[in-house]
Amino acid sequence: MITVKNIRVFLFIGGSVFAISMIVYFYQIFYTANILPGQNREPAVIRIPHDATIKNVTDTLQKYDLISELVPFRFVSKAMKYNENIKPGLYVLQPNMTNIEAVRYLRSGAQSPTKITFNNARTLKDVADRITPRLEVTPDEVLDAIYDKELLLSLGLDSMTVKAIFIPNTYEVYWTLSAKNLVRRMKKEYDNFWNDIRKQKAEKLGLTPYQVTVLASIVESETIKVDEMPKVAGLYVNRLNKGWALQSDPTVVFGCVEEGVVAEFTDVKRVLNKHLEVDSPYNTYKYSGLPPGPIRIPSTQAINAVLNAEKHRYMYMVASDDFSGYHHFSKTLREHNIYAAKYQRALNKARVYK
Repeated sequence: MITVKNIRVFLFIGGSVFAISMIVYFYQIFYTANILPGQNREPAVIRIPHDATIKNVTDTLQKYDLISELVPFRFVSKAMKYNENIKPGLYVLQPNMTNIEAVRYLRSGAQSPTKITFNNARTLKDVADRITPRLEVTPDEVLDAIYDKELLLSLGLDSMTVKAIFIPNTYEVYWTLSAKNLVRRMKKEYDNFWNDIRKQKAEKLGLTPYQVTVLASIVESETIKVDEMPKVAGLYVNRLNKGWALQSDPTVVFGCVEEGVVAEFTDVKRVLNKHLEVDSPYNTYKYSGLPPGPIRIPSTQAINAVLNAEKHRYMYMVASDDFSGYHHFSKTLREHNIYAAKYQRALNKARVYK
């Protein structure tokens, strides 16, 4: 016989089972592992841009197969109000993260840093093109910031000297770093690079840090051999001290690019009289002293080569006729002309005419 008491017991048991089931269900939604590993079983990396929506986040997780079940993640995101507190950045999600762990981490804004590297760059555009794949900003945004007059003025720079602050290296930054803050960061790194020891060495040469950078850009454009850089630097220091024109072919080519005579620096394999006749402040055959700015982004090796320029009496140099990348150095014009003739014959033999 079913009594009221039995019904109450039945309802109590049923309600308890339902309540327990719901507790288990919601526990699983919040605490079941749901994040999948990225490529090569490594932690998954997700980039969340500014103004992203929860749909953008879930679409990214789904697109790259970084999540097992999307619906539970959406539920937890809504329950924890993540959809109202989305923080931009680069985040590293560990495999088997639960929904609550993933949402809590993403909502915290504690993004992981990334690394940007640039070396062997000739122009600021080269720098922008190489670092922006690791950042949220675009190359154009970086270049706009580099030439922002107000920003440069606040940093004590101008459109010419700003090129010197980009010291080739690997830097740890946040993916969301703005273009202007990138320029500020590079200025800070530049100031750190130019410590008292380097400044003292520059002063002994009679050069400012900026002038050292300009000369280093010439040295690195002249030789690809790091072990030869101090010797080349010493030659140009000798010429500067005597008030001679530097007569550096790479500066002439750079001037031709600046004046629109040639399209690219690499278009000129052999400097001819027509190049030497181009009237440019970078033509160090026409004008003595250093050119107004760097002709490339010099490496730290080139900068240090100038600061530690080899002391010798060489005044002339010409590329070796074996095309090894090294140079023949001379103290007299007569000796130099002998080596120069050999190199010209080698170019003719190799059919390098322009």
